[in-house]
Amino acid sequence: MAIRYGSSGLLMALAALVAVALSGCASVNGPAQGMAANGGVAQSGVGRVDAIYAALYQGVQSYQDALAAQHRADPGAGQAILNALNRVSAAAQSCAGTPGCDMQRVSAAYDRMMRLRENVGSDRAALVGTNADALAGEPSPVLQVVPQTQRAVALLKNGGLSDLVANNDAVKAAIEEWLTQMRSQLMSSYVNYQFLRSEMEPAYHKAGLPEALLFGIMAIESAGKVHAVSRAGAAGPLQFMPATAAQYGLKVVNGFDQRFDPRLEALANAEFINQQLKAFNDNLALTLAAYNAGPGFIGRLVGSGDASFWSPQVYDALAPETREYVPMVLAAAWLFLHPGRYNLALPQIDGIPGHIKLLTPASLSELTVCLGQANHMQDGWFRTLRNLNPQLDPQAVQPAGTKLRIPRQLEIAYASECAPGGRWMSLAETLHAAVPPPVWAASPPAPRREVAAVRHYRVRPGDTLNGIAQHFGCADPLAIARANDLRAPAYTIRPGMNLRVPACAGMGQGELAAVRSYVVQPGDTLNGIAQHFGCADPLAIARANGLQAPAYMINPGMHLNVPACGGAAVQRSVAVVRTYHVQPGDTLGSIAQRFGCPDVASIAQANGLGTPYLITAGMELRLPSCHRG
Repeated sequence: MAIRYGSSGLLMALAALVAVALSGCASVNGPAQGMAANGGVAQSGVGRVDAIYAALYQGVQSYQDALAAQHRADPGAGQAILNALNRVSAAAQSCAGTPGCDMQRVSAAYDRMMRLRENVGSDRAALVGTNADALAGEPSPVLQVVPQTQRAVALLKNGGLSDLVANNDAVKAAIEEWLTQMRSQLMSSYVNYQFLRSEMEPAYHKAGLPEALLFGIMAIESAGKVHAVSRAGAAGPLQFMPATAAQYGLKVVNGFDQRFDPRLEALANAEFINQQLKAFNDNLALTLAAYNAGPGFIGRLVGSGDASFWSPQVYDALAPETREYVPMVLAAAWLFLHPGRYNLALPQIDGIPGHIKLLTPASLSELTVCLGQANHMQDGWFRTLRNLNPQLDPQAVQPAGTKLRIPRQLEIAYASECAPGGRWMSLAETLHAAVPPPVWAASPPAPRREVAAVRHYRVRPGDTLNGIAQHFGCADPLAIARANDLRAPAYTIRPGMNLRVPACAGMGQGELAAVRSYVVQPGDTLNGIAQHFGCADPLAIARANGLQAPAYMINPGMHLNVPACGGAAVQRSVAVVRTYHVQPGDTLGSIAQRFGCPDVASIAQANGLGTPYLITAGMELRLPSCHRG
């Protein structure tokens, strides 16, 4: 029997009908009879499934035509809408009770109807999920405090976010994921975001995008860790790949990768999201899929039609990561808006920004120690201080008077807990000055806390950090790197840079004269170069050039300074170097065994890999001293 609805309840009635169908509770006979009564074809097997799909398609087309008629004020439009809804609901119930019928087709049809309705200005329903009346007793604490633009609210509704939460198993499963095994990541994401909000939210506000979406993306991408870097090379709180970052204006400036700047990356992210929303007709799910899998790939899947994320032609062709990514972002955004509905208590965070000027030289690590758990911050303040000062090496001591960004609530705590000569500041300085014993017989490195008299030097073309260190008699080029916040592993300098050079107690002129220069050749290893120059200790070369443990990475074309070594130079033999493209499932151990390489470490060293020696499919490896393959 056909079911009738009042015009004011059309949207909610359709949601209820689809929810019943998706729940799988309908009987086989009942839905089949309902479909036949509304023009369906009672068949069996493949023909029956095809008939259901055809009825879904026809119902959606009829719904679109009826909405257009209503927009023209045609008198029969209301009844036409009811007939179309009945047709779709009958097909949905039939699909639920028919083996082999894909319920994702029902989701896709429903998704399209929701977007069609949103696009008809004369028949807009209340914005379910963002209107306090629609979820009585469940108002969003965020929307009560933060005014949202109409477009931002509509974007959360577009595609039926609230209805997806109610009816889509993928989104409901993602909500459960966040509330169970990923609950700690959700909570830390929320805490980190509250301190970053003043940096990131303005970009979304200016772009007319919902803040909940920003939080959802950040929660799954980085959990609010500004310095997060993925194995694929994505970086920052919103995880931009290098090529995409460059496309949206994020550069490396004076050695600092701007992907680690939360304000700049939020601006780039907002621009990307708006571009993709325009390309995909404000379809939020497809836009998120494009953010994860690339807009070109998703665009090819969608084609010129009106496919949704849940359409088989799109959903079935996606990688599992993308199929999971979109529901996880939507679920995190929904929980951000409505935590109380899920027995979730988000902490009250005072994230108002503030600043201090250092009263005494200190690093971010030392400030973390002296601040302790001030203002009831259970996990301490290290992550927050790093996030708010992304350009600083947390171990580098900043001179007194340096201005640092901190939460305003910490300004008083800093003055009391980190006072010069105070108990906790003294402890922090003592801990930070500790240096692990060296593994070579050499004079101990200078204490990390040393803030000495500073000279200035303007970098000239051809300069290297090691050459500048030698010029000023510094045994440790990293002292200059730390004094200028140069970032590992490249410690990049450029002509015209003004470097601060701390007083160095290092090499004398006699030692400088003994230093030789060597250009790294393909296949070279640090051990091989040491043997060539008669050096018993390869780490002497590593130290002279500021190479970083554990990889001590060298690359062909690099100029190395080779200090005087106590052995006789040996004739350098050029090893035959093979190359190999990593295949899915390869490990460094299996590659070494296959090509007869003496050990895994030799391959790792030849390719600048640090522990745990991560390799990815498609990577080209150099295989020195390997005898097979």
